[in-house]
Amino acid sequence: MTHPTAARFRALVEQRDLDGIGELFTPDVRLYSPVKFTPFDGRPAVLGLFGVLLRTFEDFRYVGEYAGRARTSVDDTEAESDVLLFRTTVNGKEVHGIDLLHFDEEGRIKEFTVMVRPQSAVQALGQAVYEGLVADGLVPAAR
Repeated sequence: MTHPTAARFRALVEQRDLDGIGELFTPDVRLYSPVKFTPFDGRPAVLGLFGVLLRTFEDFRYVGEYAGRARTSVDDTEAESDVLLFRTTVNGKEVHGIDLLHFDEEGRIKEFTVMVRPQSAVQALGQAVYEGLVADGLVPAAR
């Protein structure tokens, strides 16, 4: 059965409600992205990324979900977890992906991992996200 926070997260993403999404994260949430080697740490960084993603994704939709338990990367503890499967388009490239959500004891999202395929979609997503982060002043432009 889907975790209540995952169901709420899914609805808020589909509504493109950035403020509501932010309320579901722990202050020290960590997001692992397929386009960056180091994680996005903390609610402000993760919400900045989500602002870019909500503008970048075309025709974003969740297409499935799985619930269970898994070990987190942060502290190697077992936590309730859900996987949300999605489809979207980025700059004309079809993207298939998953969002892996780990919850704390209060039901907030403490760790978030995104995986996408195929490789060409990862590249298109990486470029689009980078451009959005630069445009929003969240990362410096490469020289």
